[in-house]
Amino acid sequence: MFTGKKQKFAEEYLIDLNATQAAIRAGYSPKTAHSQGQRLLKDVDVANYIKQRQKQLQKKTEITQERVLAEYAKLAFFDPRNLFETDGSPKSITELDDETAAALAGLDVQEVFEGVGSNRVFAGYIKKYKLADKRGALDSLARHLGMFTDKVEIKGEVNNPYAALSTEDLKKLIGDG
Repeated sequence: MFTGKKQKFAEEYLIDLNATQAAIRAGYSPKTAHSQGQRLLKDVDVANYIKQRQKQLQKKTEITQERVLAEYAKLAFFDPRNLFETDGSPKSITELDDETAAALAGLDVQEVFEGVGSNRVFAGYIKKYKLADKRGALDSLARHLGMFTDKVEIKGEVNNPYAALSTEDLKKLIGDG
């Protein structure tokens, strides 16, 4: 195992997964922190320690890929009709099922009164629901499933960059079409 700055770096790296900042917090020079951080991540002892600690943290917090995907799915496939009774009145927060409650980012409840002074009586509540970002959850799930391509791959031969072009494209390129 290791001690000192390497140990400190590994612990600091687990905080935010930023090698440069972890190196600085571990006591390395800010001028060389980036290269030190990259070097330390390649160190076998450091890499094994980080991997081991990440597994321990994952087990302790029960944060798994499956759980994160399940939470994304709750947000992405949330049905706002589940917030209401069949007559259209809002359900009490305690009546919401787990999937519906998970989709709420906030709830603002205001008491409403009618009358003034001694004639003032409670009339009901105004409930304002703030919902989580459904589109963001859908985008994250789609990205996880590989439905979006952020990179465009162009194939061709190194010595012949025109090999991937069709005959029509080549004619347009040389002005013959």
